[in-house]
Amino acid sequence: FPPAVFPLSCVVQNYSWGKVGLESEVAKLVASGDPLVQIQPDQPYAELWMGTHPRGDALIRDNRIPQKTLGQWIADNPACLGAKVKDAFQGHLPFLFKVLSVNTALSVQAHPNKELAAKLHAQFPEHYPDANHKPEMAIALTPFEGMCGFRPVEEIVSFLQNVPELRALIGEVAAEQLERSGSDDPRGVSAALRVCFTRLMKSEKKFFVDQLNMLVKRISQEAAEGKDTSGSNGELLLRLHSQYPGDIGCFTIYFLNLVRLEPGEAMFLGANEPHAYLHGDCVEVMACSDNTVRAGLTPKFIDVLTLCEMLNYTPAPSSSKILLAAQSQLDPHVYLYDPPVPDFTVMRIEIPASVKLYLISAIDSASILLVIQGTAVGTSTAAASEMSLHRGSVLFVSANESISLHLSSPDGMLLFRACCLL
Repeated sequence: FPPAVFPLSCVVQNYSWGKVGLESEVAKLVASGDPLVQIQPDQPYAELWMGTHPRGDALIRDNRIPQKTLGQWIADNPACLGAKVKDAFQGHLPFLFKVLSVNTALSVQAHPNKELAAKLHAQFPEHYPDANHKPEMAIALTPFEGMCGFRPVEEIVSFLQNVPELRALIGEVAAEQLERSGSDDPRGVSAALRVCFTRLMKSEKKFFVDQLNMLVKRISQEAAEGKDTSGSNGELLLRLHSQYPGDIGCFTIYFLNLVRLEPGEAMFLGANEPHAYLHGDCVEVMACSDNTVRAGLTPKFIDVLTLCEMLNYTPAPSSSKILLAAQSQLDPHVYLYDPPVPDFTVMRIEIPASVKLYLISAIDSASILLVIQGTAVGTSTAAASEMSLHRGSVLFVSANESISLHLSSPDGMLLFRACCLL
């Protein structure tokens, strides 16, 4: 039999928003994973892609395997996915696993549901490269900040009353409609919110740049005088404006929740949920797709009309966006992040220093295993030889295969495992 458990060498994406050199968790993991890699001190290391995506198919680090990449190997050995996964996802690995190191904000964006993805892909294949949906989940490795979903209406109304520049862009009629919308009529609230957000996003370029400059000037002066600018979300506004001067995305901070995650906390981003990552390091897992509808904080193609049409305009507090892991009933060292979509699940495996032998259990799904800390020697009946595991190691594990870890680190181990539990 060919080895069914093997190490991977994964692709790094050097997007400009990434953390630079060894400040980046991505760079640190890559450098520990492969001592031959030279980390460039002035280069951004934004994303590590662990999966079969055509723009970043992982290389197989096992010279007994004829296939060069994981994508080729799965295509030739689709049973490795597990019977249910293979049937449900037409012989493809249904998820892409990543590490992100965010230094400056990513664009304000949302991902379409399957229906809209198919339509956008048919009409504009150059901007929407496939017909799949793209739910995603981010799990913080370091304190992590992002914007996600619409704020409770009372918070937005408070900004409309404290930030005259915002009110000017939206216009008096739309602002008053949102102020009058009652909590007893959720559809009315969503409709008013849609009007306000669409008016903001479609405002005339020269007009919003003038208003933004006035706002930045006012808040800078207030901050210099030592005044409290939190009523205008001043600190975040100045930070985003310094990263993307003159960008309409700066105003979205008045509509979207600011979500702060501590290490181990997660946020799930369903279809049509507006979001933007702002700062920090995380592991991320998503359905295999590249469909992103953008609307600001970006030099890339923006599609304001599609975005404003598709968004989920249901206001909710930021606390509702945080997804907590549930400790596994079967193994106290495993914590499950199980989002409301079938495409992926993530396990956080925390092995204390007192445990010297640990079994990574077999599941009925292919999985990808990432070592964040600790060292061990891994053995598996499905592996060609024993595998040395350390920070930055990435393993592909076929369905129904297990791995015995012989731990050698004084402070235990932390691993993340992405899989598909149908």
